[in-house]
Amino acid sequence: MSDSARIVIIGGGVGGASVAYHLTELGERDVLVLDRDELTSGSTFHSAGLVGQLRADPTLTRMNQYSVELYRKLDVWTECGGIKLASSPERMEEIRRQIGWARTYGLPLEEISVAEAAGLFPLMDPAGVVGAAYLPTDGQIDPSQLCYALAGLAREGGATIRTHTRVLGIDVERGRVRRVRTDRGDVDCEIVVNCGGMFAPEIGRMAGVRVPIIPMSHQYVVTEGFHEHTGLPTLRDPDLLVYYRQDVQGLVMGGYERTSAPWLDPVPADFNGRLLPEDWDRFTEISDNAAIRVPALGDVGIRKMINGPEAFTPDNEFCLGETEVGGFYVAAGFCAHGIAGAGGIGMVMAEWIVEGEPSMDLWHMDIRRFGRQYRSPSYTRKRVVENYETYYDIRYPGHERAAGRPLRTSPAYAWHAAHGAVFGEKSGWERVNYYAPNAAEPYRKEEEPRGWAARGWHPAIGAEHRATRTGAGLFDESSFAKIEVSGPDAAGLLEWVCANRVAREPGQVTYTQALNRRGGIECDFTVTRRGEEDFLIVTGTAFGSHDLGWLRKQARLRGSGARIADVTGQYACFALWGPKARDIMATLTADPLDAPFMSARELTVGDVPVLALRVTFVGEFGWELYCSSEYGRALWDTLWAAGEPHGLMACGYKAIDSLRLEKGYRVWGADLGPETTPYEAGLGFCVKMDKEFLGRAALDPSPPRRLRRITLDDPRAVVLGNEPVRVEGRVEGRVTSGGYGYTLGASLAYAYLNAEPGTGVEVELFGERVTGTVG
Repeated sequence: MSDSARIVIIGGGVGGASVAYHLTELGERDVLVLDRDELTSGSTFHSAGLVGQLRADPTLTRMNQYSVELYRKLDVWTECGGIKLASSPERMEEIRRQIGWARTYGLPLEEISVAEAAGLFPLMDPAGVVGAAYLPTDGQIDPSQLCYALAGLAREGGATIRTHTRVLGIDVERGRVRRVRTDRGDVDCEIVVNCGGMFAPEIGRMAGVRVPIIPMSHQYVVTEGFHEHTGLPTLRDPDLLVYYRQDVQGLVMGGYERTSAPWLDPVPADFNGRLLPEDWDRFTEISDNAAIRVPALGDVGIRKMINGPEAFTPDNEFCLGETEVGGFYVAAGFCAHGIAGAGGIGMVMAEWIVEGEPSMDLWHMDIRRFGRQYRSPSYTRKRVVENYETYYDIRYPGHERAAGRPLRTSPAYAWHAAHGAVFGEKSGWERVNYYAPNAAEPYRKEEEPRGWAARGWHPAIGAEHRATRTGAGLFDESSFAKIEVSGPDAAGLLEWVCANRVAREPGQVTYTQALNRRGGIECDFTVTRRGEEDFLIVTGTAFGSHDLGWLRKQARLRGSGARIADVTGQYACFALWGPKARDIMATLTADPLDAPFMSARELTVGDVPVLALRVTFVGEFGWELYCSSEYGRALWDTLWAAGEPHGLMACGYKAIDSLRLEKGYRVWGADLGPETTPYEAGLGFCVKMDKEFLGRAALDPSPPRRLRRITLDDPRAVVLGNEPVRVEGRVEGRVTSGGYGYTLGASLAYAYLNAEPGTGVEVELFGERVTGTVG
């Protein structure tokens, strides 16, 4: 075997083959694929082969659409269409919402009647079915044939594939991969792509990288022939937890049982091309449910049961991207829907490797979304099991995961719990959504949204919103991610990374974006200059690991010696906002409170030394107060005691969201992302074109579309996200975020549109069009 290759791909399943093929499409020729056994011998060979395109994540939907376009060019694709049944009114609501999503992507998903569904899939019993949706461009595929087809294309493009080659180790030198050690010799390389599927965690450990994946036993059966139909569509009945596809004159049938079976990590060394023992007892729930919808299955013989381990992540999204080790990439954790996404996975991973970043917003699939808590195998396992066992559940607004909680808590957590806090969880942190006792004021029926939005609503949210606008609100923001950048090159690095000018005088706070080479927003945060060589970045709770990774990558590319450290847990943060905030603070400190907006000062609040930032995310006067965590509880108690005479109200994140919506403050991961520029997002004021920074050359100060606020005519029609927005009857965009504005008494939504203020629009909510006006 050659002793060098520029790119080594570990894993010869459908993911590795797709990455190899797409690398050759981008001109890479020095590509080596290694597999411990034969191609497809991991999970690919036993995948069920259903290909559904529509997903809740817009990027994944587009990736799946690309996959289908690619598969159409191959001789392994069957475009039979796909049906999703609703066996409950709630599921029908979900389907109508998904039909709206589909329209934003140009997918021809349509609602069909129960009779039409039965006509397309005559084996089904329609009893209990409420409705259905049909997507004619969905289909099925033979996973092994797909893998071999992609591998063949990769070979034609110049890639080399070596089977029966076991990786023994990965050498990392000065933070970068340097070689892969195998039982057939060492291979020097610049880049390693971990496409190991269920073996990915073990491969990651060789490079010192944690890949949070758990192999889960997933079962399905292949029946004997029992019908004469041809061209049956795939069929899913999530209320019964089951799926079906045609297999000659029989069916493939499987599902997601409520009692799951996590498998081993590490996977046994000799587990190649093998299956797990049949577990009929655990499959009983699925087989019983399957016979309800397709009664013939109660009498049909079973040709074989497939029980194969599938690699699942804690949130049911792929695990993609570059890790903290330079040149070490991951493309794994396909969660039993990797066949549908394999084409798109290969495309975005090849872009990431060759061009330094993908062309799509992959945050929901980026391995950096998993914080340090996922280094724990126990925590990862709890989250994966919960995810698998609720795979087909309806995800209502405000859905909260339960596994592994509580884990990360603020110093004031016990106070919150004692005062009626209703907690949510983000990135392992327990955060206050609202305090139920705050709903004591008169109930306002006109503020309660209709439909799904009401599930996450509570009258306390409006009370907290109003208290902040008219008096003062106290918020615990300790979960906000905090990153220190220090050293002689800190200012130079941040000036290059940030579009705004951040190397200002010490004590200045700057709101800025960090852009990719296409001008897209990779990060959105504030930068506080604490000293000549000392900067503090504050970013969203869930984005700390992402932003930390982005900063370290840019430092590595520039050869910067700046120190970049995650200090989130070292500091508590409490925000005091509202017209009475100054009055409350004045009772607690002798220090002057005349610091201007977007500045930082060292103060003593009561007995606690704090860094006070004159910033706001709710549009009201006040401060974010940072203190060392050991002072956290004392600072909260001090602020609360001083504020009670002024009517201070403790408030949660639901109120923050409604307050920021009214003021037009953007949120990364929803309103902002790698595919949107600051000028499109209405953040051109943060861009300083008179300096050099990453992404500057790609910016267009006059883009055709911009992020616009829409006020809906019906205040109780509240959006949830991703709803299509029509201008003159045409779908022109989708909702990025929205909610109810309690001060305005209106339902608000944001969307990227080529439309001027005053334009009338329609937003589709669960199949109904709600009119509104662009603001």
